[in-house]
Amino acid sequence: MWRVAVLALVLACGCPALAQTNAGPSADSPDRPFAATPVASFDTPWAIAFLPDGRLLVTERGGRLFLVTPEGDKREVSPLPEVDADGQLGLLDVAVSPRFATDGLIYLTYAEPGRTGAGLVLARARLVETGGAPRLENAQPIWRQGPQGRRGHPGGIIAFSPDGAHLFLSVGERMRGDGAQNPDAPLGKVLRLLPDGTVPPDNPQAAAGGVRAQTWTTGHRNPYGLAFAPDGRLWLHEMGPRGGDEVNLIAPGQNYGWPEVSNGDTYAGLSIPDHDTRPEFTPPVLYWTPVIAPAGLAFYDGPLFPGWWGSALIGGLRAEALVRVEITPDGAREVDRWPMGARIRDVAVAADGAVWLIEDDARGRLIRLTPAGG
Repeated sequence: MWRVAVLALVLACGCPALAQTNAGPSADSPDRPFAATPVASFDTPWAIAFLPDGRLLVTERGGRLFLVTPEGDKREVSPLPEVDADGQLGLLDVAVSPRFATDGLIYLTYAEPGRTGAGLVLARARLVETGGAPRLENAQPIWRQGPQGRRGHPGGIIAFSPDGAHLFLSVGERMRGDGAQNPDAPLGKVLRLLPDGTVPPDNPQAAAGGVRAQTWTTGHRNPYGLAFAPDGRLWLHEMGPRGGDEVNLIAPGQNYGWPEVSNGDTYAGLSIPDHDTRPEFTPPVLYWTPVIAPAGLAFYDGPLFPGWWGSALIGGLRAEALVRVEITPDGAREVDRWPMGARIRDVAVAADGAVWLIEDDARGRLIRLTPAGG
């Protein structure tokens, strides 16, 4: 209950001004305090999520979902919806209902093919097992993005509030930057929904209807990390352009500035105004120039690595690393960057405190991290 109380306080107070830090020049950590054990491999895996019994759900971007034991036994889950797996698109995130023990529901995001491209979809279905064969029943889209398009930056990360009452969804700007500042475009936003996809009556613009009613925050670029910290605060990271990857503390009604401001430049080398030039936009708490291309976000709250408690664990695609960010009352700082020799797509923490990673590769491995030396 204390986490719910803290969350309510944060939402009531808004987003405090926190110091900005550039962690881009950080060096690799000289020592790894963990042993990395490969458990299974997949064809371009994208996301992992834990069931209450300790098994994992793993998505492959091409459109397959697997139920995996901690020992690496894999069983494919079917049927799944058709996905558009072009470029950055495909089957994306998977999340388990906070009330899975009673409702058996899981949530998926994916790019749905259409006549004019693909649109992001949030769907839910019941996971059932009969005779050892896992399958999905009553799969239903509960949110759809429109208009469709043929570009990347889908976002699509799901996070449930600590009390399980609300679902947050990150939506990328699909490489159409102006959409992130258009209040009626489902682009460059964090949405706050009820678990059935409807609008909570206490959203900032609930009475406005449409995208405005669903919107929690706006002004985001390519958000591949969204998670609640142990203190109840919601954090998001997003990829910048040429520089300017961001870690943002999320609070309702805030505008984080893309594409009007960024601590990076365009890919063509043109300058974008920095955050400190436009105080009406909420700046990142931490940013990376040069970039790490962050993907996956989990907050550590387990027993195996007590020194990490409350830290954000972030995968680095460009950095090919696992990054640990320490959250403080007045900001955040990168404290460790461990080279992993592969693009890290997602990070999750198991109930026993082990950290699990997946690699972004055609033979991407599922890896379990435990303390070095046992």
